[in-house]
Amino acid sequence: MKINIAIDGYSSCGKGTLAKALAAKLEYRFIDSGAMYRGVTLAALRAGLDMRQEQPLLDMLPNVELEFAAHAGRQNELFLNGSWVEEEIRKPQVAAHVSWVASLPAVRERLVAEQRRMGLHKGIVMDGRDIGTVVFPDAELKIFMTARPEVRAQRRFDESQKKGIEVSFQEVFDNLQERDRIDSSRDHSPLTLTDDYRVLDNSDLNPTQQLELALSWVDAILVNLR
Repeated sequence: MKINIAIDGYSSCGKGTLAKALAAKLEYRFIDSGAMYRGVTLAALRAGLDMRQEQPLLDMLPNVELEFAAHAGRQNELFLNGSWVEEEIRKPQVAAHVSWVASLPAVRERLVAEQRRMGLHKGIVMDGRDIGTVVFPDAELKIFMTARPEVRAQRRFDESQKKGIEVSFQEVFDNLQERDRIDSSRDHSPLTLTDDYRVLDNSDLNPTQQLELALSWVDAILVNLR
């Protein structure tokens, strides 16, 4: 028996780290929904679009093809129109615009439809902002991840440094604060914590500890479904 697992929460809370680890342990498929919005954002930037104008981006949308496939021995990495973009979508220029792109109803409707198709046969671990509220409202397990703002900013800053991306801690902190504001206040599919989520604050947890906690929740749910 397999279930769908929705992991939502703020940026840089380690949603992807937990989702990948859960998927590997359970032999489920991991889908990074945020990467899909980053892919659309990258496509708009590559096309030289004015990121303050909605219509040109919507006109471009039918020509955007997103696919998850294996690359260099890693599973489920993002390809944009046949090109591997997993590293490029993590750069600051994309991060600066992705929340606005993700707030556009037409973009969300297109990507949510694709995400729902992925989950039809269960066995999916998907992370994002609205997975448990919009994409998989009937997911058997919904996890809402959070951490203290300064902890999240330090994690993103350290990640950027390791990748050789030049950015200050303050820039990272300010970007995360702005993304939180946009994600929580947008009209279409805002980031929302509802009563059916299990909250995981990993400010003081390491990846192993948070995985063990999440697995205990999975075990409890599977026992009840048998």
